[in-house]
Parts: sequence; structure tokens; C-alpha cells
Amino acid sequence: MKISGIELRRVRMPLVAPFRTSFGTETARDVLLVRVVTEDGEGWAECAAMSEPRYCSEYVDGAQDVLRRFLIPALPEDGVDAETVGRVLHPFTGHQMAKSALETAVLDAQLRSTGQSFAAHLGASRDRVPCGVSVGIMDSLPELLDAVEGYVEEGYVRIKLKIEPGWDVAPVRAVRERFGDDLLLQVDANAAYTLVDAQHLAELDAFGLLLIEQPLANDDMVQHAQLAKRLRTPVCLDESIESAADAAAAISLGACSIINVKPARVGGYLEARRIHDLARAHGIPVWCGGMLETGIGRAANVALAALPGFTLPGDTSGSGRYFATDLTEPFVLDADGHLDVPTGPGLGVEPLKDVLDEVTVSNEWITR
Repeated sequence: MKISGIELRRVRMPLVAPFRTSFGTETARDVLLVRVVTEDGEGWAECAAMSEPRYCSEYVDGAQDVLRRFLIPALPEDGVDAETVGRVLHPFTGHQMAKSALETAVLDAQLRSTGQSFAAHLGASRDRVPCGVSVGIMDSLPELLDAVEGYVEEGYVRIKLKIEPGWDVAPVRAVRERFGDDLLLQVDANAAYTLVDAQHLAELDAFGLLLIEQPLANDDMVQHAQLAKRLRTPVCLDESIESAADAAAAISLGACSIINVKPARVGGYLEARRIHDLARAHGIPVWCGGMLETGIGRAANVALAALPGFTLPGDTSGSGRYFATDLTEPFVLDADGHLDVPTGPGLGVEPLKDVLDEVTVSNEWITR
């Protein structure tokens, strides 16, 4: 597949409410979109990097720069398919989110030209997926309980609470007491704790959580393994897993019993599928994490979450959780908290031109 040009488009998407985690507060998403144009059509993708390097070392300005200067020029001029993009980009260290965006846009273009859906290509086994929602750190317990109540009423089948030191046991207890033991509940620390906090984190065992996500630093697999032995709550890794090799190491060490697969963090959906296959072979449940994606990134995540090893509800929330108006036709939960998997060619969604034009901040065209 020969690429004639690639568009790097920046859009600004205001969030319906601030989203606070242990590493900062987001009020809007500065999103980099990648559009690959070929002789047969085009493909779209979304770079998940945030404005500042807090969740990880990547940030959106840096992603655009590395795409422009290194990753796009590395693509063969005589043609490329998605399976070879990863090999071509492998010599460049890091920049997983930028790599993921480029590979995904190529894959979308490739699948649109053949008429195959993203879900079918990845090996999906379902046509709808159960959806969870991620609830940020709030200013008060009443505010948190009101937010959770709203999400439960919308139909979300799983609630994830962001936690940090000083906002952990009390909010979990409050949610459990208010909504009961039947609510699927988990927490996400975004690496906010150390092994010194093990005894305190063990207090969460009393609440029957599905998991505690990334409690320690992303390079602390050995200490995660030690922590896992001291908790009844299953430990899930997120930031620590940047590749199938990382997943294999974590499983071998006993650092986790569940993995959050974020395609952008691991370099793309093909590597995400490899992690899924590895985890499934070892009996490790996986679920699909989110990065406040627009409908473009959400379509790909929903397709991935339909693979058979994704046995836990992911962060594949409806569009309205984050945006008043999405870039695509909105993803809307059905009555029992599921989203339909797109079935059209490629991602199965298209950017809405009027919305896209309205939120575009800058546009860059790179000729091949």
C-alpha cells in the first residue's frame, strides 16, 4: 500500500467535567489526529499522548515532532502495510503512542481498502462489549457519591475510582456502603504509592475490589510482586506494561494477576493483540484501558475489547462521559451497559467534518 501523504491535525476537545488523577487534572484534550492518504483511500488514528509528560514521558507536542522528523520519514516509499510498520519503527526508542497512531492509521487505511472491520482483523469474538467508567478524584465524598450514582443510573457495569494517598480507603468505603457489594468496583493509583504503603493498601482488601491498578512505580515490577503477596486484592499493571515482553516478565515474576492493555501505551493494536494472546495462554485476565479518547480512538478500543481474553469490563465509556460533542457519531451505552462493536470497514467510524473543522487548532500535511 503506497502512501501519498500524511496529515497531522491538532484538535482541542473540552471535557464535560474536569478529570483529576494522582498526576494532574485535565479540563480539555489536546488531541493529535493522524490521517494516512493512500492511492485507495485514507485511514485515521488518534494519538493518546496528553499535553504534559505526567502519565508517561510522552506528550502531544513531542509526539507530533517525532512523527514529523523520524517516524513518517522511516516508512518505505514503495509501500507499507500495518504488519511491517512496527518493524520499521522498532529502531526508534520509546515514543509508543506516536508509533501506535501511525500504525493504526495505516491499518485503518489498509482495512478500508479490503472492506474488513478492525474487530474482524484483530480476532473479535463478540459484537458488543460491557463498559466501565473511570471516576476521577473529587473534592468531597458527597460529590463522588453523586457522580457514581449518575454513572450507575446510566448503566455502567463497573466503576473505577482514581485514588492517591489521602483519597483511598474513605472513598472506597463510602461507595461500597452506598451501592453495596454487588457493584463491580476497582481502584487505580497511577503509581502514587510505594511499598512502604503496603499495610495501608491492605485495608482495601475489606471491600471486595476487582483489582488495584498500578499501585507502585512503573519500573517496580519486583516490588509489585512483593506487594501482591501482601494483598488479597488482585494487583493489575498498567504503566508497567509497554510490550508483550513486559507482560511476560510481569507474569513470570508474579507482579500482577490482571493486565490493563492500553494499545497506545504498548505501541499499537497489533502489539496489544500479542499481549492479549500471551495473557490468555497464561490464564491472566485482561481489560482495555482508556486515555480519554474521542470516537476515533474509542472505535478501535471497543474492537479490541471484543477479543475473547478481555473478560473484564474496560474503560470503553460512552462518548458523553467525556465530550458534549464527539468527533464521530457518538458511542451510546445500551440499556444494560454495553457498546456495540463497529462493523464497517476499518475503524467503522468517520470524523464529522463540521465538528472536526470547528475544533481544529492546526493542520500539517507531509507529502510522501
